[in-house]
Amino acid sequence: MKIVMDTDTIVAALRSPGGASSELLRKARRGELTLAASVSLFMEYETVCSRPEHLLAAGLEARQLGLFLDGLAYLVEPVEVHFLWRPQLRDPADELVLEAAVNASAQALLTFNLKHFAVAAERFHLQVAQPGTYLRSLP
Repeated sequence: MKIVMDTDTIVAALRSPGGASSELLRKARRGELTLAASVSLFMEYETVCSRPEHLLAAGLEARQLGLFLDGLAYLVEPVEVHFLWRPQLRDPADELVLEAAVNASAQALLTFNLKHFAVAAERFHLQVAQPGTYLRSLP
């Protein structure tokens, strides 16, 4: 199964090592699923995860965040964005996530903002789910 994770789910993994988002990263590390992201989406992960409030909540220093991001980069299958379908969504930042998922031919886009992606995901026959719901659906 190939998935694309929205930035909010990556932040959740950073801040909550025992949560569903972190478990999905562990599954990717074990080769049980494939995590895909475009360069621009990964750059957004890095920018948002580097915010002081997330570092504080995660109890991490910049060096430790670097290790997290290096590990994440190792897990990610790079996605080349050949087609842009903008605008599909209200939030331009969400377009990065949708484009990565569609160009990767992902089976699922994982986010906490289901409403933001619902209509566009249906257009592209893309499953949209929250990390916990998706994790419980896996065999």
